[in-house]
Amino acid sequence: MANTTKVPFLDLVTPHVELEAELLAVAKKAFSTAGFIGGPMVENFENEFARFCDSKFCVGVNSGTDALRFAFMAAGIGDGDLVVTVPHTFIATTEAISQSGARIAFVDIDEAAYTLDPEKLREFIETRCDFDSASGKLTERSSKLRVAAVVPVHLYGQTADMDPIMELAKNYNLIVIEDACQAHGAKYYSKREGAWKTAGSIGHAAAFSFYPGKNLGACGEAGATTTNDANLAQRMKMIRDHGQAKKYYHDIEGYNGRLDSIQAGWLSIKLRHLANWNESRRKLAHRYHELLSEAKDAVILPREAAWTEGVYHLYVVRVQDREALQKHLLDAGIGTGIHYPIPLHLQKAYQGLGYKAGDFPVTERVANQILSLPMFPQLNEDSQRLVAEKVKECVAATVVR
Repeated sequence: MANTTKVPFLDLVTPHVELEAELLAVAKKAFSTAGFIGGPMVENFENEFARFCDSKFCVGVNSGTDALRFAFMAAGIGDGDLVVTVPHTFIATTEAISQSGARIAFVDIDEAAYTLDPEKLREFIETRCDFDSASGKLTERSSKLRVAAVVPVHLYGQTADMDPIMELAKNYNLIVIEDACQAHGAKYYSKREGAWKTAGSIGHAAAFSFYPGKNLGACGEAGATTTNDANLAQRMKMIRDHGQAKKYYHDIEGYNGRLDSIQAGWLSIKLRHLANWNESRRKLAHRYHELLSEAKDAVILPREAAWTEGVYHLYVVRVQDREALQKHLLDAGIGTGIHYPIPLHLQKAYQGLGYKAGDFPVTERVANQILSLPMFPQLNEDSQRLVAEKVKECVAATVVR
């Protein structure tokens, strides 16, 4: 009979119970003022989140997908353009590219960090593209499309190695849009600037998701884009609101992608706790490191790269037989997740791009071995010890190669 002990993969109930009075007060304020769309609560949150990210501007929208998509559109990326990103990410990254009218190109990830490998990006540029120094245009040779942008994905709460990415972008006139949807508050040490930088302040713009399970989660759908470019921010504000420069004056055709006031108010309350929640996640991650250290021959633990201070949106391990471990944990009442089981270049949705198995070996190898263990700020030590005990129990006779 299965063990009845329960360790959930994620606990979204406890923080909302703890903050219930404050959260309900936001809803009551909206009801009493009928301020449901836009207004002070949205503006306040935008200002607060911009400061949190060390960015000049924040534009609230209704999802992380729109945050990415509107950033591409505001930057003028669309038909005839190619955008480079990784195949190891959630499909929203690539949906935003294709739905802006651009075409997707993939490069592989760094096996230790699971983020975009700058050397693979360099290789893509130098072997598959031509650069016209007179026009400053980089063209992908086979498609004849302009390479317009690169999207480094800050995955699992850890930033990509941004210095070499930004250097390549500068050399080849590429726009950099950070996908920071899993990296609220993550830090990157820039040797180039000799300073720690916050995710969302490094590229030309960055997209954040506030889906409920994120480190900073709404009670529904929500997202935001941060940028230091005033023109980009203003254009995004128009795009999210039917292209309006002011009410009923439409300078461009836009979308209905606004952030609800109640969600913004709730996010403002939660933002006050985010630094502490992130620190709790880091402590939990370090405890996992200690508890699983004796199984290091059979389990590859997350490695925090020298350039980053991660916020552990997910705690992802790699094992030889992922399915066996997941079943063993499930039988013990322990929840897990897989982020992500099928690389995007092998998804049915992208068959038309012409990629095949073997094109991105690091991503494909990682995707077959990764498993996300329970990770949330309120996870207690006894639960972690049980998770670690069951992991070690399952992998005792296996070795990751």
